Amino acid sequence: MFNLLLQRPQNIKNDVLSGLTVALALVPEAVAFAFVAGVQPLVGLYAAFMVGLITAAIGGRPGMISGATGALAVVMVALVAEHGVEYLFATVVMMGILQMLAGVFRLGKFIRIVPLPVMLGFV
Repeated sequence: MFNLLLQRPQNIKNDVLSGLTVALALVPEAVAFAFVAGVQPLVGLYAAFMVGLITAAIGGRPGMISGATGALAVVMVALVAEHGVEYLFATVVMMGILQMLAGVFRLGKFIRIVPLPVMLGFV
């Protein structure tokens, strides 16, 4: 991460402005998805901050958007209603572990099986 700052110091201004723009766009999205999931808006803001922090630390890919999705928020409603926020945290940690394992075992190649209309509809 710090190597990029040394290699491209002329892009620091653009990177900071891009980061601020994404952060400001994520605030209403995080609050809205928190309402959909049935948790307090502050939980959504904390989650959005942690996703941004982890993505910045570990790194992403150009054009990749890291954040909450409406599909996930709708699925979490039943979990929060039945078990509470504590199970939500454990579920999210387990989802992250499963995603890391999928990356380690190179399971991303199977996304080619999913039809394009399904991918476009999900996004």
